[in-house]
Amino acid sequence: MSTTDQDPGLYAAREPIFPKRVSGKFRNLKWYLMAFTLGIYYLTPWIRWDRGPSLPDQAVLIDLANRRFYFFMIEIWPHEFYFVAGLLIMAGLGLFLFTSAFGRVWCGYACPQTVWTDLFILVERWIEGDRNARLRLHRQKKWDMRKIRLRITKYLSWVLIGALTGGAWVFYFTDAPALLVDLFMGTAHPLAYTTIAVATGTTIFFGAIAREQICIYACPWPRIQAAMMDEDTITVSYREWRGEPRGKGKRTNDTELGDCIDCMACVNVCPMGIDIRDGQQLECITCALCIDACDEMMDKIGKPRGLIDYMALSDETLEREGGKAKNILKHIFRPRTVLYTSLWAAVGIGLVVALFMRSDIDLTVAPVRNPTFVTLSDGTIRNTYEVRLRNKHGEARPFQISVTGDETLVVELEGVDGNVVEVPADEMRLQRVYILAPPQSDAAHAERTDFRMWVEDTTNADRVYKDTVFNGKAN
Repeated sequence: MSTTDQDPGLYAAREPIFPKRVSGKFRNLKWYLMAFTLGIYYLTPWIRWDRGPSLPDQAVLIDLANRRFYFFMIEIWPHEFYFVAGLLIMAGLGLFLFTSAFGRVWCGYACPQTVWTDLFILVERWIEGDRNARLRLHRQKKWDMRKIRLRITKYLSWVLIGALTGGAWVFYFTDAPALLVDLFMGTAHPLAYTTIAVATGTTIFFGAIAREQICIYACPWPRIQAAMMDEDTITVSYREWRGEPRGKGKRTNDTELGDCIDCMACVNVCPMGIDIRDGQQLECITCALCIDACDEMMDKIGKPRGLIDYMALSDETLEREGGKAKNILKHIFRPRTVLYTSLWAAVGIGLVVALFMRSDIDLTVAPVRNPTFVTLSDGTIRNTYEVRLRNKHGEARPFQISVTGDETLVVELEGVDGNVVEVPADEMRLQRVYILAPPQSDAAHAERTDFRMWVEDTTNADRVYKDTVFNGKAN
């Protein structure tokens, strides 16, 4: 190999992308969604919700210390994690549904990576100017006072955004007003400062530095989306039959030119730096900014809008052949999307039913196996059980424990007179329960006797039960 030859390397160096500002209906929609989603993220921890004197009054709280998740009137306990799993399943099915119907609409409008990248680009544009000004500043080799001032201002703004993002994240895990005071007083737990620092760094790296690289290389969805899309999926496309051949004017070498004047407006506004006229590409997030840019240019040259538009591949084929595009409802309501919608609705209905059917009291029963049973001095056989009693009410409640299935079985509670125990508000109490079988009873001599342990809230007569077994001498 010649000494003048250079190894190109495995990857090409990243070429920074400086999207140009554009206005239009899709850009406005992205502004509205960005304000809405960021507003939810930053403001939600500050919403109050009165749950009573013994419970936190934060509407949305992930209480790791007490192993609870609060969402307004809903309280999720650790053993009810299936609700969280169900929501994740619904999120996945929803992503499949929207991708099948509208392509990567989630990526283009609501993905956190897209939202925060838009925010960082907006701040960068405010400080350094639009695309051409940022390009000139990037290519300027000399670091004069103006470039230093602009870069320092931009980096400080990035740090502020990252810190606000990281700070908002920790507010979801403890009382937000109290934590805010502790953070400024320097008395918060070191884990809070560490979490904010990590979240700040990752926010800046993802949204301000890596930007489109996260979507292209780190996110798996661009590689999965192809399985979710077909020729009836509505996505951003270029009407090649109308735009080609490109050029300015009317004719070139006796060839009638298309509507595309090759102005590069669609490329200059793309946050991914691609040319939609080259067809569907892995990098495209269907943000539709190229549609706004192209429509604006078509208005200027007196051509009809829609050279770049949301459309389906099947529609483009029909239009190319002189036909008429399908109704949009025919693209949306087709077997694939109906199946996704049905599955999504079934999971959602199941979660709602389970949420409203769950009891405000609960128990789990764990027999103590070492030893399996104990023979008392009078010949009575005793089994021991660890019973976890959960009181989901906002006040302490008396719980009565009893058994059915064998009339000879007797209940005794460790440390409690009788068979009633008080469980504090919104807490779980571990209670050791003894079940005794008299010497002459069938349960004392049988190997196993099935029975049902009941817990009754004596305040309102709510009852729950668990089936378990009693171990006898087996002779």
